[in-house]
Amino acid sequence: MSKNALPVHLPIGFEKDINGVVDLVDMKAYTYGDFTDHELVQGEVPADMLEKAKNARSLLVEAAVEADDALMEKFFEHGEEAISVDELKAALRKRVLAGDFYLVTGGDGRGVIVEKVLDLMVDYLPSPLDVDAIWGKNPKTGEEVSRKPDDKEPMAALAFKLATDPFVGKLIFVRVYSGVLTAGSYVLNTTTGEKERVGRIVRMHADKREDVDKIAAGDIAAVVGLKGTFTGHTLCDVAHPIALEAITFPEPPVSIAVEPKTKADQEKMGIALGRLAEEDPTFRVHTDDETGQTIMSGMGELHLEILIDRMKREFNVEANVGEPQVAFRETIKGTSEVQGKHAKQSGGRGQYGDVWVRFEPNEQGKGFEFIDVIKGGVVPQEYRKPVEQGVIETLNGGVIAGYPVVDVKATLYDGSYHDVDSSELAFKLAGALATREGIKQAKPVILEPVMHVEVTTPEEFMGDIIGDLNSRRGRIDAMEDLMGGAKLVKAIVPLANMFGYTGDIRSMSQGRAASTMELAHYEEVPPNVAQEIIEKRSK
Repeated sequence: MSKNALPVHLPIGFEKDINGVVDLVDMKAYTYGDFTDHELVQGEVPADMLEKAKNARSLLVEAAVEADDALMEKFFEHGEEAISVDELKAALRKRVLAGDFYLVTGGDGRGVIVEKVLDLMVDYLPSPLDVDAIWGKNPKTGEEVSRKPDDKEPMAALAFKLATDPFVGKLIFVRVYSGVLTAGSYVLNTTTGEKERVGRIVRMHADKREDVDKIAAGDIAAVVGLKGTFTGHTLCDVAHPIALEAITFPEPPVSIAVEPKTKADQEKMGIALGRLAEEDPTFRVHTDDETGQTIMSGMGELHLEILIDRMKREFNVEANVGEPQVAFRETIKGTSEVQGKHAKQSGGRGQYGDVWVRFEPNEQGKGFEFIDVIKGGVVPQEYRKPVEQGVIETLNGGVIAGYPVVDVKATLYDGSYHDVDSSELAFKLAGALATREGIKQAKPVILEPVMHVEVTTPEEFMGDIIGDLNSRRGRIDAMEDLMGGAKLVKAIVPLANMFGYTGDIRSMSQGRAASTMELAHYEEVPPNVAQEIIEKRSK
């Protein structure tokens, strides 16, 4: 915990008996009798908490006055009592906005107590006016342009969430950064380049909706009627285009096979998966061409479990689910130059395509790059695109273990053609042949997703935790001390060895350790593991 993190609320009660908080700013207690209550009751600080609350408030005031020299002087001359509630709030807000000070609250998540958290957000977190102008690019010229958080500026908004409402259909949640978004108006989606009509604008209040005519800079609401807009898209004034920074979503590293339990579930499952994929950009669905299975891919076991549960609850779809699978990838470490020649003569017009392609590694994360350096007419222009298509399709299908090949640069530098027998199909097949042989000659390897894992554990279980991570092919990056004698272990561990880890770590620590996991990067698997993967895939 940071030394610049101090409580602004103290919970009243413990665990299931919590029934309110003491607000250290105004030194009042805010309590409720039952979690179904609609209002908090303001009262005096409980006698058994008074000393603790006074000490905590003193620390809060000392930290707050650092934001203002005049206030600090007043504090040293006249003491804590000289600082008014309004002055204390203003000083705390100034420190929070500086980004190096953190207010901590505590309580429970039931009912009306949430009001105090909302009050904190209003009092201390930045409003749109506290934030600098947002920058984007003009999609036509590529020049950087800015938008101030002002209603008079041209409209610019970002779609940040998509949800399906059973009564109104698709809801696109947007945050307006500048200008005014009006119901019934036309806007430009600069991500797709298409104009969209804003049908209705609704403010969401939990499960209730309130229709509004317009929303202005700083507002968040949901829009009904947008057909081609999805998460991360920019909406703006048609006459003043701007493309805001897009949201980057990582590739999902975990996959499972899923199939409907009954024929009646089959059609419903397709609809359900389509809706869920629309809502969640980190969730992907595809059909395996070899097995015909429907494959769901997500960011982890829990992510996919929740989606399966949503299919059951929201769409009434029962499904059989396979074991989680790791999304391996293939790449190359060397360079090769190969000929791909497709020549076939079977009476009548034949087929002829001949290309020379150089394969070499690309920068990690840059993906596939096709370079055409043909000079003269050894391969006519109309046949070069089919060559690229043949290369891409073969890379997507994998070469050594059937996993997509990534971070490869393919250079088409020579070839030949026939005036009569050459065709687009022949050159596409020639590109595919060159790819299969070229990848095999360029030192192919298998890549696996590696996760950044953080484990918080009491010190007595640390040895078991570290030993277990090492047994999972993990590398310990760092160990840190936390408050209360707890330890933080940071490690890099292959995803293939992390299935079921949540349950295992609970068993090792008597339920007292917790972990978080996120994708770090892809890296080469050891040769013995690669051989196991290839053998398993070949079966």
